[in-house]
Amino acid sequence: MIKKIDHLGIAVQSIDKARRFYEEVLGLVCEKIEEVKSQRVKIAIFTIGETRIELLEPTGPDSSVARFLEKKGEGLHHVAYETDDIDSQLEQAKQSGCQLIHNKPIEGADGQLVAFLHPKSTHGVLTELCCAGNAIKAGKRN
Repeated sequence: MIKKIDHLGIAVQSIDKARRFYEEVLGLVCEKIEEVKSQRVKIAIFTIGETRIELLEPTGPDSSVARFLEKKGEGLHHVAYETDDIDSQLEQAKQSGCQLIHNKPIEGADGQLVAFLHPKSTHGVLTELCCAGNAIKAGKRN
């Protein structure tokens, strides 16, 4: 079951340049910067209420975020929804005819399990499903 919008992913050329807007104009605090090797990106995390903003900077030209930036420029990359059962949510999406980018969850930021639905199946919006909590570090996954 979908519980809430977990975060908005925003593709940027440079976290160092982009974060100044969020800090100086919006008054937000960058909580941390981390590299997500499975996605070939570096992310900066800002929290607003129960939702996060993740600035996404590619770490190489083969990253999907690098390809996104090349085609569309900086901007909204994806919307992530928190679910309490990512496997069931993926199966539901598959049974409903959605094109899955990931058939099984992979490790994302903070060790969470994540999976993406193709924008061709979601009315043009790259959709991320992420598990509630920190399943990998909590030992709930192999």
